[in-house]
Amino acid sequence: MVNKCETAIVEWIRSAFSTAFGVEYDWEWLQVVPATDRKFGDFQCNDAMQAARTLRMAPRAIAERVTDALPRPEMLESVEVAGAGFINMTVNKEWLTEQLQEIAATDNFGIPNAGQGRTVIIDYSSPNVAKPMHIGHIRSTVIGCAVDRIYRALGYNVIADNHLGDWGTQFGILIMGYRHCLSEDERGNLSVELLERAYVESYNKTKDDESWLDACRAELVKLQRGDPENQAVWKRFIDISINEFDRIYRRLDVHFDLYRGESYYHEMLEETVRLLQEKSLAEVSEGALVVKLEDEALPLCIVRKSDGGFNYTTTDIATVRSRVEEFNPEKIIYVTDERQQLHFKQFFAVCRKLGYETCLEHLWFGLMRLPEGTFSTRQGNVIKLEALLDEAVSRALAIIENGERDIPVEERRALAEAIGIGAIKYADLSHDPQTMIVFTWEKALALEGNSGPYLQYAYARICSLLDKHAEQFGALDPLSGSVLLDSAVERELALKLMQFPGTVLRAAESYKPSVLAEYLFTLAQLYSRFYQSSPVLRSDEGLRKSRVKLCAMVATVLRDGLHLLGIRTPSRI
Repeated sequence: MVNKCETAIVEWIRSAFSTAFGVEYDWEWLQVVPATDRKFGDFQCNDAMQAARTLRMAPRAIAERVTDALPRPEMLESVEVAGAGFINMTVNKEWLTEQLQEIAATDNFGIPNAGQGRTVIIDYSSPNVAKPMHIGHIRSTVIGCAVDRIYRALGYNVIADNHLGDWGTQFGILIMGYRHCLSEDERGNLSVELLERAYVESYNKTKDDESWLDACRAELVKLQRGDPENQAVWKRFIDISINEFDRIYRRLDVHFDLYRGESYYHEMLEETVRLLQEKSLAEVSEGALVVKLEDEALPLCIVRKSDGGFNYTTTDIATVRSRVEEFNPEKIIYVTDERQQLHFKQFFAVCRKLGYETCLEHLWFGLMRLPEGTFSTRQGNVIKLEALLDEAVSRALAIIENGERDIPVEERRALAEAIGIGAIKYADLSHDPQTMIVFTWEKALALEGNSGPYLQYAYARICSLLDKHAEQFGALDPLSGSVLLDSAVERELALKLMQFPGTVLRAAESYKPSVLAEYLFTLAQLYSRFYQSSPVLRSDEGLRKSRVKLCAMVATVLRDGLHLLGIRTPSRI
């Protein structure tokens, strides 16, 4: 159920413009937005200014003609024209109360089932086998997980695919490192950290020792030709890596439906190239096979290198072919950093030329940096993701232990995990994905301002209030009964709550979890203002029950909204 209030008002505004000025104009672009100042009502339409260019009339004259064109709908208490041509609208309180209670009575607080019968594949995280996840993986993992959860909430059949980097020239280097840079005991007790060390040592040898590089190439050829010994070692690398990744994902509360690495599509690469040739899309250029994309204003796209080898583009085209054939998705969303924009534009264009109609979307994000600069180098000097999570939990635990409340040790640790990891996630998700982030602990773990702990604490405070209400007045369903909306801040809170379903939908359509994060922060701020000005437990019975219901609805939306962002909500902090 999208916000029926906004939807109904938008429909009325568009109909009024159409009645006043004719159906020959396209009025679908007209919008209604929440009022910037409540003294102007609940909603505004400011589009008379833009319509003035088309209609060649003064904006105020347009607005007046529109408001006179059709009777005021029953959900509106008043419609007024103000200033240069703003149309200000105030919602009828009884209608607002009825709609709010209808939303509160649903299982998912009105989130529409917009994706029923539609399949979406979300490709995110995608670490490389035999390397520990580092801080550079956090954005793809956290943003991808939030988009995954939001689409599931909207009723889509979501397939979360972790497209692992498990194939390529690095495995020849790694096999040599495994055999010659690790002891027998280390090979028997293999870990991702040991694999990384073996790779770094072997890679460094390739720079100075041509015979070592030749041996690495030979091991790669053996692997690619199916040598049983190399295949067994390679599969062991993958199993150890996935076990390690899963341990990190469990801490992050991230879950995948598929783990299909590049190797899964390896047998399709020759066929993919042959298909491009059969359709006269690929041609030889300087020994390589390329697809020209001048009509897309893009550089030519290499699909087979001059040495006969394949590249990421070939694999990604084959991946689309496989996914379309097996799942027939309406949409495939790729979550990677901004540096891969050209690659995605190119292989999306090739897929279109092949006739694939599935919507391909690249959700790219800006890089995350620390104040002292970027992190990670190819030489193994990286900030491990687990170290980042441990540091967050450690700092959160210190804050909890410095508090006045006596919390059992086990509960303190669980709280620290929820708060610390939630802080990292929210520090990312509260930004537009396409912005660069400079991460600081002070901002991420702040209990004031736009932070994860602030929202978790707001939820826990409401849970505490509801517990006190149950102790004083007996247990009851806090969402039962009616709401009165007697004060301006209660009315504002009700209107904000009704925006939740539409906000979830907009976050999905824009691929921006930040839309939902901003909404939750604004809701928490508004609730704080309501709580400070509106006594709950000390009010008379009718008003008390009404305000308890409002509090319970805010708690529900904060809990459900943070869950969609992948953030846990402890009921006490």
